[in-house]
Amino acid sequence: MIISTFVRYIERIPTMKDLIKRLHDDLAFKLNCGFLVSDHVPSESSYSRLITKLEESDILEKEQEKVVLQAIAEGFITDDTVVVMQPILKHETKRPKEEKPKSEPQKRGRKSKDERDGWLKEQAETEANLPLYDRKIVYN
Repeated sequence: MIISTFVRYIERIPTMKDLIKRLHDDLAFKLNCGFLVSDHVPSESSYSRLITKLEESDILEKEQEKVVLQAIAEGFITDDTVVVMQPILKHETKRPKEEKPKSEPQKRGRKSKDERDGWLKEQAETEANLPLYDRKIVYN
């Protein structure tokens, strides 16, 4: 399951549902992810539990540090400064939604006579301020 989670990012598979569907449909992909032909494909909730446990532990950070130190020791990284990208699993967390202030609902139904008269005056003023070619011609 861990291999398929990382392959999801490498293959740019957007959601877990798409990953599960591909594991069901593509036998070669399933084998490359470490599953056997007879293995059952894990559900979306199983992946969710795995990601939660991985985020709670610091095992990924330790492994990442080991890989970087090994790359420095073998000469793949020669600079003193190493930039480490954001951990992959942090993309799985949902961002909190911003609460929008609720506006008062508009009144339903017909406007009162006073409101309608005020609205008609506003319309007449805006119409009077328009250039001649933008004005509406009203025939009575």
